[in-house]
Amino acid sequence: MNSARLADTLVHGGRPHGPSGRQVNWPVEMGSTVVFDTLDAFEAARDARYEGGTPYYGRYGNDATFSLETLLAELDCADGVTLTSSGVSAITSALLTVARPSMHVLVAENLYGNTRVFCDGLLAALNVDIEPFDPLEGIGGRLRDNTCAVMAEAPGSGTFEVCDLLEISRAARQRGIPVIFDNTWASPVFCKPLALGADIVVYSGSKHLCGHSDAMLGVIAANGDYHAQVRRTVMSLGDKPGAQEVFLALRGARTLKMRMEHQDRAGREIAAWLADQDCVARLLHPAFDSCPGHETWKRDFTGAAALFSVIFKPVPEDRFRTFVDSLTCFGIGVSWGGFESLVLPMTSERSRRIADGPLLRFSIGFDDLETLKADLTQAFKLLQD
Repeated sequence: MNSARLADTLVHGGRPHGPSGRQVNWPVEMGSTVVFDTLDAFEAARDARYEGGTPYYGRYGNDATFSLETLLAELDCADGVTLTSSGVSAITSALLTVARPSMHVLVAENLYGNTRVFCDGLLAALNVDIEPFDPLEGIGGRLRDNTCAVMAEAPGSGTFEVCDLLEISRAARQRGIPVIFDNTWASPVFCKPLALGADIVVYSGSKHLCGHSDAMLGVIAANGDYHAQVRRTVMSLGDKPGAQEVFLALRGARTLKMRMEHQDRAGREIAAWLADQDCVARLLHPAFDSCPGHETWKRDFTGAAALFSVIFKPVPEDRFRTFVDSLTCFGIGVSWGGFESLVLPMTSERSRRIADGPLLRFSIGFDDLETLKADLTQAFKLLQD
C-alpha cells in the first residue's frame, strides 16, 4: 500500500455510509441486546455471528466494531481483523488459538514481558513446551516435529533487535508451523508482517492507533483459516473491546499516518542527539546502524516509531535514579505512541545481558524537541562525579 493510498484509507475507511446528513465518524455505539423482527433474520445472524459484519449480540460486535475491523484489515492486507480488549489479550488469544498441550512453542527472547509471562506461566502450566530463541539467529535447527507455533516481535521490547521475519516465516512455513508476530512498535503504517510471511499479526491499539493514552484495545489480523480460528477463540473467551475504545480507535486512525511520521522524525533527532552525549555508551534504535538487525529493518520497514533505548555508561544506581527522577518533561511509564514523552528503565534478563550500564527506554511525544534536550541536559549533570 503506497503512501497516498494509506492516507486515503485512514481518512475515508470505516466511516458511516448512507444518505446526505450522516456524521463523518461513527458515534459511540453502545448496546448488548439486538432484536429481530423475524425468526429467519435471527437465525441468519446467529449462524453468521463468528464471521463479523452482522449484528447478533453485543459481544460479537456492532456496526462501529465491524467498521473498525474492516479498516484495519485493509491496512494490514489481511482477510480479517478481530478486536480484543487489550494488546495482551490479543497476544494471549492468538497463542491460545494455536498452542496445544504436549506441543512445542518457540518464543523470541526479546518479546514483550507480558508475553513471556503468559508463555512461561499459563501455557507452561497447560503442558506446552516453551523454548526461547535468540531473535538474531535462525530457527531452522530448533523446529521439532511437535512445534505448533513461533512467536516473534520486531524490534524487541526494550533491546530493539530486529529479527528476520522473512527467514523465520520461511523456515516455519516449510513445516506448516504458524508464525505469530507482534507489530506494536511499527503498526501497519510502517510494516506489513503478513506480506513478510507471518500468519497472525497482533498489536496493541492502545499505543499508536488510539494515540492519546486514553484507551485499551488489541488487534489480531490474519488470513484464511487462521482468521476464522482466532475469531472463534476470542468469541469463546468472551473478550470484547468497549464502545468508547472503538470510537477512540476510529478517531485516532484518521491522524495515524501523520502522527507516526512526525514522531519518527522527532525520535530520530533526539536519538542522534543522545548518541553524542558523553554519558551514553550505545544507542539502540533500529534506524541507526548501532542497533542489531538494522539492515533487516531497512529492508522490511518504511519508518520507525519514536521508541528506542539508550545504554548509559556505568554509574552508581542511586545517581542514575536521581537522574531519571529529575526529568520534568518525561513521565515514567510503560506505554508509548501517545502525545506525551516517557522514559522507562529496562531490567529484563536480556537487557542486563547486553548492557554494562543502565538501559533506559525513551518514547518521544509531541513536545518541542529543544525543550526535551534542555530537560535532558540539566539531568545529565546529576550523572557526573
